[in-house]
Amino acid sequence: MKASTASAGIAIPALDWQNRRSTVTVMTARAMLDLKQRLSKLSEADRRIAAAYLLRLKHESPAGRRALTRTMKAMDAGKKIRLRDLAKQLGHGGR
Repeated sequence: MKASTASAGIAIPALDWQNRRSTVTVMTARAMLDLKQRLSKLSEADRRIAAAYLLRLKHESPAGRRALTRTMKAMDAGKKIRLRDLAKQLGHGGR
């Protein structure tokens, strides 16, 4: 993994598809603001597409895979709840 340096930035994991390895890019606050402003101007459908793409990137990252592994291990250890029980707890009228 490599990371570029910036004074105040946000690390963005990415996949280098040609070399099949992870890289980290640092996004500055100014670039993040620009991205958010551009996203806010998209249609609802395009924002949903962008959100799905970002979620996919998160899940494909090494950190995302580790988080999913931890969740699955917790569920295997019995830390899970039925959907209808969750609905009752949240007050959504589950039966």
